[in-house]
Parts: sequence; structure tokens; C-alpha cells
Amino acid sequence: MSLTIPHVLYGFFTLLILMTMVFRRGIVLPSLLGTFVIACFYNGSIVSGFMAIFNANLVAARELFSIFLIITFMLALLNALKDLKADVLMIQPIQRVMVNGHLSYFVLIIVTYFISLFFWPTPAVPLICALLVPAAIRSGLPAITAAVAITIAGQGMALSSDYIVQVAPALSAAAAGVETTVVADRSFVLSVITGVTATLLAYLFYRRSIRSKDDSRNQEEIAQIQDYDSSGHKAASKNLKKWSRMFAWLVPIVLLLVVGYMLYSKFFGTSDLVGGEGAALVGGVAVILLLLATSVFGKQNALDYVGNHITNGFVFAFKAMGPVIPIAGFFFLGNAEFSREILLVEEAPSFLFDIISSIQAFLPESTVFVAFTLLIVGIITGLDGSGFSGLPLTGALAASLESASMDASTLAAIGQLGAIWTGGGALIAWSSLIAVAGFCGVSAIELVRKNFFPVILGLFIATIAAVIIF
Repeated sequence: MSLTIPHVLYGFFTLLILMTMVFRRGIVLPSLLGTFVIACFYNGSIVSGFMAIFNANLVAARELFSIFLIITFMLALLNALKDLKADVLMIQPIQRVMVNGHLSYFVLIIVTYFISLFFWPTPAVPLICALLVPAAIRSGLPAITAAVAITIAGQGMALSSDYIVQVAPALSAAAAGVETTVVADRSFVLSVITGVTATLLAYLFYRRSIRSKDDSRNQEEIAQIQDYDSSGHKAASKNLKKWSRMFAWLVPIVLLLVVGYMLYSKFFGTSDLVGGEGAALVGGVAVILLLLATSVFGKQNALDYVGNHITNGFVFAFKAMGPVIPIAGFFFLGNAEFSREILLVEEAPSFLFDIISSIQAFLPESTVFVAFTLLIVGIITGLDGSGFSGLPLTGALAASLESASMDASTLAAIGQLGAIWTGGGALIAWSSLIAVAGFCGVSAIELVRKNFFPVILGLFIATIAAVIIF
């Protein structure tokens, strides 16, 4: 595969964006400029460059809109519960467990991991953020640290092994020509090593930021999660306390029933409610609860209040996550699946994967070097924001680099680890990480920065462990 000028430009702007992130500056400008320049050179037309900017943002918005929508519906529900004053009552039982910020951090890790292991993080995050994050913040855990805990446990540790659903191991194994169960077992071990390391390192790095339960900043961060003006919403019900208590019990029970139904569907039903299907179920249930809560609060005024809650939810989602769209648009340009629509061509280029494939032949055969090569290739392929789309490439590369001291199953598991910890939503902002950031009321870019060193060090240790163990 010979690289063209657009390939070189894509690599240059990718490095520029990564370096800009390292220096903690905004990356929207280089993302938009990169999209424009690459499209101009690829199609040989400045007009195509202008059109590509619009198309890239449109494609990215379409792909990410489901995340924006689930944020909107869940925040609308939480704001309706705030009108009823049921939000405080709802988390009081949980606060008995989350007695301080330190304990809350590890509770979030454990609960997020086990729920995400069964259902993937996409449907798990709204449930966890609705039930546990407010309680964690009230106990003194900063919102950004709560977001770190959720992304490490869910988007990282659970999704990178995908041990229950086994979509990721199946993709890796198919490309590597090995058994799915072997890749699943090895990726599970490596994901736990990475996750435990990242969890402990993040706690050590950020434990000094954990506050007391009485700190005024706790309430300020709670207000940021539900950042809307409800002053115009007047209660029409005379039994507000009764309805408040009722919904404080009803919402957690219904959400737990959703979890139970998803478990039943997985083990005894005909289909698995994971990923987008699970998120759709959670979002739909949230809307019905929103309608009920708003109706008992405002009665006839609910006709207006429901619209206000959803509007405020959308405003919050786009205000917090809007900058991610142009960034995602640039990295979607590196994927053949999306570049066809962005560049308006029949034969779509795959800039990112072409670059990786072109350097494959120049890699040394040292066991340690090969292991870290698969990790780095996995991380690079994860930059497209999926994590799964690069698994066929890492699997095929694992098969070609197999040796007597390192088999293809282990190499495929390492590549899977790098791809999903990155694209699954722990190391880049243009992924499902934006849902966590949105629900926690923090910057997606800042969350990536907080995750970076604990996760990278965790991946490094896991790769060394793979060389030693397997």
C-alpha cells in the first residue's frame, strides 16, 4: 500500500491534535482545518474542502446523536424529580453506603464494572449516573473523579474484555484465525490487570481532591449536573410530599426492573439488550417516568413543563458535548465506512488503517517490541471513536506477527485492549466517554486528561504481564 499526500496529511494532523491535547489546548481548530486540507488535496478542489467540513460534522452528529439523546432524556427526568424534590430522597439510602468520597470511588468502580460487563457501558451509564453519581458527589467525591471511576470500570475494564457478550473477542479471533474463547480469556485477564492498575493509580493521583461531606462545593457540582432554571415551574399538586416519596422509590425500582429485564433477556430470552438496544430501552423508560413525574407535579401545566425539561436537556447536552462533533468528524475521515459520505466519492479511502498497514512490514520481531507494537496499533485504530472497527486489523496483524514465544491469541488480546480502552471511551473525547462527561457535568476533554496517565500506565503493565504470563 503506497501512501499518498492525503495520507501524510492525515497522519500529520492526527499527531498535531494529539500534541495539542498533551499541551491542554482546544483541538476543534486543528480538527476542522485538517478535514478541510485533506479533502482539498484528496479531491483536488477547494470546494470539496468546504463541503467536507459540513459533511464530516453531519456524519459525526448522526453517529453520536443517540448519546446526546440518552443524556437529554435522563437529565430531563432528573430535572423533573428535582421539581418534586424526590432527587434528594431517592439517594438517601445509597448515602448510607457511600459514607465518604473514598468509599464512593470504589463503590462506583465495582457497580459500574459488573453492570457494564453484562450490558456494555452505553445503557449502564445512565442507570449508574442517575442512581449513584449524585450520592457519590454528596459524599465528597468530585464529579470529575466520579467520571474517571465510571470510564475506567465501564468503558475500559468491562468493555475491553467484553467477556460476557463476546463481540470484541469474536472479531479479534476471526481476523487472527484463532479460537474466540482463548482470546476472550486472555483479554479478560489483561483487562483486569489494566483496570485494577488504572483504578489504584487514579485514586493515588486524585485522592487529595476528595472532599468532606459538608464541603459547599458538593452542592455546587450537584447543581451543575442538573443545570437548569426551574423557577417558572409551580407545583399544582397539594400532596407534593406524598408524590415526592412515591417517586423517590418508584424511579430506582423501575430502573432496577429494567436491569432485571435485561438480565432475563440475556440469559432466558431470544435477544440480548446490549449497546444501542439497551440504551433505547433505558431512554424510553426515562421518558415515561418524566411524563408521570411532570404530570403529578404540574397537572395541566405538564403540557408545557415536559417540553421545558426536554429542551433544557438538549441545551445541556449540546453545550457540554458540542465541541466533540467536529473532532469526531476528523477521525471519522480516517475510516472508510464514513469517508465515503464525507468526501462524496465511490471508493472510500481509509487513511488511518492504510497508514498502519504500510508500516507493518518494517516492524522488528522482538517479543516485547511486537507486543507493544500491537498495543500501539490498537490505540491508533481506536482513535476513530469506535474501538471495535480496528479489531479486524489488530487481529490480522497478530496472526502475521505470531512467533514461538508469543502466539496470535495473546497478540490479538493486546491489540483489542489498546483499541477498546482508546476508542471504547477512556482515552478520547469523541466516543461514548461524552455520555459519562455529560451526566457528570464535566468537560469531556478534561476527563480524557484525567484518565490518560492511569490508563496508559495500566496498559503498559498489562502488556508486560502478557509477555511474562502467556
